[in-house]
Amino acid sequence: MEYKRVEITPEANKLLQELKQQHGEVIFHQSGGCCDGSSPMLLPKEDFYIDDNDILLGEVGGVNFYMSHDQFEYWKHTHLTVDIVKGRGGSFSLDIPTGYRFLIKSRMLSDEENNNLNP
Repeated sequence: MEYKRVEITPEANKLLQELKQQHGEVIFHQSGGCCDGSSPMLLPKEDFYIDDNDILLGEVGGVNFYMSHDQFEYWKHTHLTVDIVKGRGGSFSLDIPTGYRFLIKSRMLSDEENNNLNP
């Protein structure tokens, strides 16, 4: 069985694919707070510097999903699902003009998931 830290709803994936067609290669980075709360931000791949502090949680809709190491320490026991709701997106996220914004729904990992993802 394959265990995943992050997945995407069909509705969010549809928006993601539309934005990929418009903007080319993109990444998700889970915001850690401040101006954008804890929204997942969709960014042009070449506009965001990924370094050793960023952890690749997985891939959704053909897009890598990252989170900072410090934030991951708080979230490592959760499963994340990327979804959308009507509204304006984060200040730098590519979803701003769409009338929808990406958001995260989370749940605690099951014991089996946790044992496999956090050995």
